[in-house]
Amino acid sequence: MTSLKTTVESPFKSNNTASNMCGVTLMNNQVGAVVAQVMKDKPGVTVMPLPSMIRVDAVRRMDFVYDEISEALGEEPGFFDQAEFEENMSTHYGRMIHTDDRTILVANPEDAAEYLGFDLTATK
Repeated sequence: MTSLKTTVESPFKSNNTASNMCGVTLMNNQVGAVVAQVMKDKPGVTVMPLPSMIRVDAVRRMDFVYDEISEALGEEPGFFDQAEFEENMSTHYGRMIHTDDRTILVANPEDAAEYLGFDLTATK
């Protein structure tokens, strides 16, 4: 008996090219829903609600401005902060930068150079 060996190509592929994207996964709760609502109209941002989480993705960069989110929650400025953001975020991709008034996500490390303190000047 002759055995025929067939190869089935996997539908899962690896792609190492830069996507120029960054994003977060938020808890699908009252706070996460408001954060997503604030972000959905920002340029380059896509929001995808799922049963147990909310994906928020952006091209190149997105800023989660704490006072905008505090206001949308019906709270005083300063209510929503880095700790509240991290409590409602389960994962992220891209480079994350925390400042006093916002969390910034960028897709490329070069876009974060000024915050991270490295020089992009080529040396010989």
